[in-house]
Amino acid sequence: MLFLGIGLVLLVMKYLEISVVAGWSWWVVLSPFAVAVAWWAWADASGYTKKKAMDKENRRKQERIDKSRSAMGIGPRRK
Repeated sequence: MLFLGIGLVLLVMKYLEISVVAGWSWWVVLSPFAVAVAWWAWADASGYTKKKAMDKENRRKQERIDKSRSAMGIGPRRK
């Protein structure tokens, strides 16, 4: 997401001919988009995205369990 934001800022600066970016090549200005695509491809291929989603889901599940137990007067389970 960071590279996408950087790419958008550079794109707007190049289009509006602001600062030093106006003199840069279009390849340099558009390169953060290529890096973002490469990052997303790697994250999907390596399972990084799926692992993060599973971690988030497990954390939310454990929070619900702990909340239910505290509502019943039972303390959270110790590991």
